[in-house]
Amino acid sequence: MNFTGIVSSAKKVLGLSVEQKAYSLTDPAISELFGVIPTASGVVVTGNSAMHVPAVLQAVRLISETIGSLPCKLYREADDSKEAAKDHPGHKITHSRANDWTSAGQLRVDLTVDALLHGAGYAQVVRASDDRPLELHRLDPSKVQRRCEDDGEPFYLVSTERGQVRLSYRDVLYVPAFAGVSPVKLGREAIGIGLTLEKHTSNLFSDGARPSAMFWSENSVPDTEAGTKVIANILKDYRAAFSGGKQSRPLIVPNGFRYQQMALASTDAQFIENRLEQINEIARVFGVPPHMLYQLERATWSNAEQMAASFLQVCLRPWLDKWQDAYATVLLTDEERDTLYFEFVIDDLQRADAAGRAEIFGKLVAMRAMTPNEVRAAMNLPALPGGDELANPYTTTTTTGPAERQPPKEAS
Repeated sequence: MNFTGIVSSAKKVLGLSVEQKAYSLTDPAISELFGVIPTASGVVVTGNSAMHVPAVLQAVRLISETIGSLPCKLYREADDSKEAAKDHPGHKITHSRANDWTSAGQLRVDLTVDALLHGAGYAQVVRASDDRPLELHRLDPSKVQRRCEDDGEPFYLVSTERGQVRLSYRDVLYVPAFAGVSPVKLGREAIGIGLTLEKHTSNLFSDGARPSAMFWSENSVPDTEAGTKVIANILKDYRAAFSGGKQSRPLIVPNGFRYQQMALASTDAQFIENRLEQINEIARVFGVPPHMLYQLERATWSNAEQMAASFLQVCLRPWLDKWQDAYATVLLTDEERDTLYFEFVIDDLQRADAAGRAEIFGKLVAMRAMTPNEVRAAMNLPALPGGDELANPYTTTTTTGPAERQPPKEAS
């Protein structure tokens, strides 16, 4: 079978449309079909290889583990407040256990990693006989295809040991990355350069990028067996002296020879700057503040707090919204979505700016733009009696009327 036939067979297995077309071995479509993303630097970037770049590893770990650590609760609207809907099976699935062997937080970590590295995370909903959701089971993203009907309704084709299974959008939890494409694929050039820099660093410190030392002589070395033996002995003594053993012996240089240690050139100092800038590029790809990838060159105590707040609003908030919408799609019916909703508790992430939030809430209540109970709801606290009045707590009112006028005293 020729290469075109192999590609056609692979597409048939994946459920893709087959076109009668000749492919070149350098065609980018071939690389993407097998999950290999070519780059201009010549480095192959995949989800697994990208994780060998420390900045990518930290970005993926930071986003996924932060989402996994945040509690997610199912709330029920009650009058002007809200209460946890603990009687609904969706509350346990999202707040406690996704299934018997996976916690709700760990499933969020796994599916967020899938989305960051492969474009989307998937989990199948296991239901009871009465259609109540019972569990969520993670699906391998490489075995899931998302398709749409003519009217736009999505469905999923899942490859199993028994063949391909079609599932409704109500039975698959779907958490996509931005535009349904992984940051690894969109930022493959920046990550490819990062892999190249990592490889060059390894070569630099393993003597592969430059000589570690230089021996030279003012006199010429004869091109004879004796001269060759002298050079061999010098190399032998050098390796013995710098072999890294516990007891390295002094290096004795033969008469007429001099030893010179090779120092790092200015280009190597610029190489370090390039590595720092590449961390900034990868931070942009994932939407993470650079100081959270431990690029602390421009971080200060004051702006680090602001960048932490921007991490919540700019990076995490879109992910949390996707998770809340995905949960509501598969765990709630159309009728339940009128009164029930999922929400992440982000109080821990906002404590760094607690003073600023308290000041803002205080001003909003004082100017009668919010009631105390509305502030409590924003802080995930229950309502209190009498907290629905728009009143300024910093002013006092009196219930007594004006003082009675006393008749003037008669002159004596």
